Amino acid sequence: MSQNRSDRQASVKRDTNETKIEVSINLDGTGKGEFDTGVPFLEHMMDQIARHGMIDINIKARGDLDIDAHHTAEDIGITLGMAMKQALGDKQGITRYGHAYVPLDEALSRVVIDFSGRPGFEDQVDYKRETIGNFDTELFHEFFQGFVNHALVTLHIDNIRGRNSHHIAETVFKAFGRAVRMAISDDPRMQGTIPSTKGSL
Repeated sequence: MSQNRSDRQASVKRDTNETKIEVSINLDGTGKGEFDTGVPFLEHMMDQIARHGMIDINIKARGDLDIDAHHTAEDIGITLGMAMKQALGDKQGITRYGHAYVPLDEALSRVVIDFSGRPGFEDQVDYKRETIGNFDTELFHEFFQGFVNHALVTLHIDNIRGRNSHHIAETVFKAFGRAVRMAISDDPRMQGTIPSTKGSL
């Protein structure tokens, strides 16, 4: 039997000398996001994942923001990845692969994900500004790398075109949410089966 959909929830706490993070997720939610991180633009992006992934996500974070947002962004990605892995369990019956193209005005991005059990990350995103508001755009890479390393997924992100950095970021995170939603969805023909010739993911 595939994992009961009502069980696809997880809560994870991660405490270090740099951050204290709490993440709760429901993979079969309604797209509700609640965030208290001290990093407003990253919260805006997390809301895109929740809404377009139809995943309920609650994140509380306290980090060394007096230094910068690096540790907080990275550790939110790590903890979200840990929760995702836990909520998926043995991955019986899931589609496993997901992809999405998302436009926003002049910007267009593509995200492809494989819940492979192996961390791998490639991104080709050229933000036109170093910051959006007071958020350093290079921290998007750190967030996704942290997620990949702990969710154990293969993730490819490509911004195909775009001029406005805010638009580019939104297309990336919306496409990520849509790709995850596809990948974690039930595949009726895979029910009771691990979607791998190896027999495990």
